[in-house]
Amino acid sequence: MNTTGRYNEPPSIINLVGNIDDFPEFQPFPPHDHEGGGEDDPEGEVDPRGRRQLLSVEDVDMCREINMPKHRTHAYDTQNLVVRRGQEFLLHITFSRPITPRDKFQLEFLIGSNPSVRLRTLERVTFGTRHRGRWPGRILDTQGSRTVLGITPPADTIVGKFRMYVTVVSNRGLQRTKRDPTTDCYMLFNCWNSEDSVYYPEEQGRQEYVLNDSGIIYMGSRATLLYRNWIFGQFERGILDACIYILDVCRMPIRNRSNAIEMVRKGSALINAQDENGVLVGNWSENFSGGTAPTLWTGSVNILLQYANTGSPVRYGQCWVFAGVFNTFLRCLGIPARVISNFNSAHDNNGNLKIELIFREDGSADERNTHDSIWNYHCWNEVFMTRPDLPPRLSGWQVVDATPQETSDGLYRCGPASVLAIKEGLVGYSYDGAFIFAEVNSDVIYVTQDKYGNELSTYVDKRLVGLGLYTKHILADAPVDVTHTYKYQEGEEEDAPVGPRAPGPANTYACAGSAEETRAMEVAQSFGLSSDQPDPSGSADAVITVSLAAEQVDLGKDVELTVEFRNHGQAAQTVKALVTCAVIYYTGVLSKRFKEEPLEVTVPPNQTERVLLTTKAQEYMKNLGFQRFLCFTLAGHGDVVYLNAMKVVYLQAPHLQLKASGVHEVGQHMFVNVSFTNTFNFPLYNVTLAMEGPRAVSNRTRFYKWGRRRARARASRRDSVSSCQRLFRSWFFQRPAASSVLQLEGVVRPASDGEAHPGGRHVHCQSLRDLGQGGLHGGGGLQRDRLKRAQPPRRPFALASSDSLSRKINRQLGKESCRNIASPKAPPPFRKAQNCPAKRGGPVADSYE
Repeated sequence: MNTTGRYNEPPSIINLVGNIDDFPEFQPFPPHDHEGGGEDDPEGEVDPRGRRQLLSVEDVDMCREINMPKHRTHAYDTQNLVVRRGQEFLLHITFSRPITPRDKFQLEFLIGSNPSVRLRTLERVTFGTRHRGRWPGRILDTQGSRTVLGITPPADTIVGKFRMYVTVVSNRGLQRTKRDPTTDCYMLFNCWNSEDSVYYPEEQGRQEYVLNDSGIIYMGSRATLLYRNWIFGQFERGILDACIYILDVCRMPIRNRSNAIEMVRKGSALINAQDENGVLVGNWSENFSGGTAPTLWTGSVNILLQYANTGSPVRYGQCWVFAGVFNTFLRCLGIPARVISNFNSAHDNNGNLKIELIFREDGSADERNTHDSIWNYHCWNEVFMTRPDLPPRLSGWQVVDATPQETSDGLYRCGPASVLAIKEGLVGYSYDGAFIFAEVNSDVIYVTQDKYGNELSTYVDKRLVGLGLYTKHILADAPVDVTHTYKYQEGEEEDAPVGPRAPGPANTYACAGSAEETRAMEVAQSFGLSSDQPDPSGSADAVITVSLAAEQVDLGKDVELTVEFRNHGQAAQTVKALVTCAVIYYTGVLSKRFKEEPLEVTVPPNQTERVLLTTKAQEYMKNLGFQRFLCFTLAGHGDVVYLNAMKVVYLQAPHLQLKASGVHEVGQHMFVNVSFTNTFNFPLYNVTLAMEGPRAVSNRTRFYKWGRRRARARASRRDSVSSCQRLFRSWFFQRPAASSVLQLEGVVRPASDGEAHPGGRHVHCQSLRDLGQGGLHGGGGLQRDRLKRAQPPRRPFALASSDSLSRKINRQLGKESCRNIASPKAPPPFRKAQNCPAKRGGPVADSYE
């Protein structure tokens, strides 16, 4: 954008400006404007021989070993000092001689281009009796020519990367040190300082929401609560610069980067690539060509580094990836943040509080006219901060969402919105409270079209949306329910209906809401958020009700759906209904409808009839693709009422199993073991494993190719993971820190029409964890293990099974022995040990040291 004519000088928007010369090393004072004044202000001390000794700077020590542990930033993998605002840090300056009270010097901290004192992008720290700037400084100690200085940036200092100079003031001018990148320092938010806008009052929360570099994101459904481990990796090398680069890309003025609200709002827009060339491209289809499938990401590190190195959006992400990367961005800058999963999250395109599901008269769904959707789960973030723009009681946790859904002020972003304001229906406050309120409070309205196209509301479900909101517990690998922070407790279910409506205006039979819940809805509607509920007056009482139930189902097993009809009347009722089964995306959007089954049941008075419907695995497996959600819908009518019900079934995939072996000591080699057993009766194709561990091992992926294709007819069979065949994967590495953890994730895509194989197949790999487990398209267990004090180096432990299995493979295939390929110059020393082809029934071994 050309800003000529708009500003005298355009605002500074680039923090990472590189090694530029900010000032001349010597800057003379204008004539008659000397700092000292004249004869009685000598330029230096006089030695015994009468010679003047000018003061100069010989060395600057940023005291990383002292400052960073005190500021709780020692985990950042960077050569520069990282401190938190509002807290004193130390510098050691070595001068050419001991300083005296008459000596004058100052520190200059600059950020961005064209730094200015007025815009607070240039801060001068003075000492002694001189006029003090905004950053207080003091001399703590002097030992000869070495001086210890203490500097305290205010709690509202700009966050980013500062350049630093030491300036000696004489009566002739200013003598500065040369530009030295090693004296640059990073300034972060400080949740330990009560004057900072992101102050968090509890130490356990600070440890979790700022310092924990790994976490859990909950997925699936509330009935089947699954998790995905995520490596936030905010301390990894290059991540801090990548987060600052994101702010530079969005052209956020440097002077505004002290404001946590603006920082979070900008980040919400830049994590997605919908606007302003952001970090991640969203993709909710099943075509991930040209990028990485969202299910293959194990953490944020590779995404942010790739974006910072290329400047191009990374492909691809879905809601949990956006939330995970955004969480890294927030924690890296020092803002307390956590990931929230909302089960049955409404996405309302009409700006009201209702989700309309439209059915035809025969009971089939009308997707063409159904524009709203209910996400089976949706992930967003919460940040903890004060809100000076809102009433004081609305400070605390704020919702922010980087997933591109709807625009806010012209950009795809959402929040920050006060969680308490959402709970109380105060949706008129900034920002985007109405949209988030609808995500957790919308009513689901079932609409039936008659043969003339007229629409009739037949059932209102008030409990389905916002069924449960979960996040990771503080310092524990367990979920915590935070639903009560978003909405008041809903009333207990009545004995009345789960789903029926009489022809005519609909009644709401779901539950009697609490007084607080009703009041919150009224407040939200007073801000213009319309619910447009049908008028229940004059409607007949429910005579017959219907419900759908299904047990938790493993992927590859038959699904048994129980349809229960309950007759509350004194006369028998005949029900005609259509049960539809479809594969849906986790966003609630239809992927493929593959089965319809009509029902006709006569229910005696005051009795219950149950119908068991079985969906064979062969029916849904060929239609799944990347999805694992089945949606059963029932639409029909009795003699006097309409009936509607819906049930979403999550197909549970086999687990990954992780355990650690080797020497559990800092600096020693360890082994990571991950194993997966194929419990299906068919082969699995295109097996990909991804592994990552913060400060231990970088992200590594492996695509397993089975066998050598000798004939086209046998290619599909040779590239599959069949029964009784073993896959071996191991990583050896030297563990650098006691707090390191590791995650592994496997992705196995089912064959569309593969040949059935009896028994099971074992996929065996190595990993850095104690025994844990994670689901397919999920992660490994998050179980930390302590390391012993470092001992004298030992010979790296090697798995005996690797060599023995390789020899067995070679004997079977008649091939030469696999050769070790060493790369001694690569730090850290990863050596590829074995890599040999395997036929069906044989193992493949790959190991790294």
